[in-house]
Parts: sequence; C-alpha cells; structure tokens
Amino acid sequence: MSNNFIKARLEASCFKPGQLLEQDDSLPEIAFAGRSNVGKSSLINALLNTKLAHTGQTPGKTRSINFYRITLKTESASEFRLVDLPGYGYAERSRDERNDWKKLISAYMKGRESLKLVCHLVDFCHGLLKNDRELQEWLRASEKNIFVIFTKADKISKGKWRATRDNYIREGLFSYDVPIVTSAESREGIEKLSEFLINFLS
Repeated sequence: MSNNFIKARLEASCFKPGQLLEQDDSLPEIAFAGRSNVGKSSLINALLNTKLAHTGQTPGKTRSINFYRITLKTESASEFRLVDLPGYGYAERSRDERNDWKKLISAYMKGRESLKLVCHLVDFCHGLLKNDRELQEWLRASEKNIFVIFTKADKISKGKWRATRDNYIREGLFSYDVPIVTSAESREGIEKLSEFLINFLS
C-alpha cells in the first residue's frame, strides 16, 4: 500500500438515493468521477494498492456509489472517504438506467458539505469530450472543487505527455491545480496523486 495510506475498506455500495451514507463532519470526502471505461476503478486500486474497486472489460461496470474509508498516516487528516461515482456516457445502457445514475449522483452531490473535491478522470488519449465538459460545467455551477486527473497515459509515448497535457489545458478545462498524468498500468503519477490528495486534505 502507498506510504500515505495505512488502511482502506469498503463502507457501503449505494444503488439508490435512500441508501446514501449520511455526512460526517469529521470525514472529508473526495469523489472520483469519469466516463465509463476511463479506468476509474483501476486507478483507485492502484492508488490504494488494493483490489477493492471492481474492474472489468465491460464499460459501465460501476453502477453504484461506493464509499471507501481511508486511514492516513498524517495526524491532521487521519481519515477520509474516497467516493467512487458511477461512470457516465456509456450509450449501450438503457435511457432509464442512465437517468437513474444521474439521479443518484445528483442526490449525492446536493448539499454535500463534506464533499471537498471531485477528481475528474479524463482519458489522456481523448481529452475532454462533450459529456466531460458538461460534467465540469455542472460541478462549477454546484460550486464544487474540480481536479483533473488524466488516465491511461501508457497509451501515449512518455515524451509527448507534457505537450499533450498542455494542449488540453489550452483547449480549456477547470482544475483546482495542474492536472496530473497517470497510468494504473505502469503506476506513473500514482505517488504524485497520493501526495496531492494528502496535501489537499491537510
């Protein structure tokens, strides 16, 4: 496990708004959001050095909001919740299923004072697509902090990473800090992401 994290456990998987965990003033929350097949579960597993988040070949596998309680080494923020949100944008799901996901995410976000940051995962090969930009606009309107994390960087030559990242930034995106480029496969950027989250919570 990363040196920053002592323990990680699944607290709850919530499929309906009525199942959502209550806010806890002592537990800040960091949510991970992204398109289906962006590699969200793989990145969470790499970050926590565990296999808590289910991965699979079929996009849209995460259909619930999953709450993970993370214990840290730091004294100033001894615990936090990592909240894994359902992926969006998978066309082969029925319209009713997609609407249910939107209602679930909206119910979680609304009035969630404990939600301190939304990590917006974006495929490094494609950049921000239409529904990525829609998510960013919605989060901004909801006054949520957004931090962009690029995934699947191993699909692009490392020598092109900085230029690719900077090009996406010039095209326009909202991010709390300079986006981090990551690969769950090679673990590039994972420790940097871990350190960023620790510093943010502190």
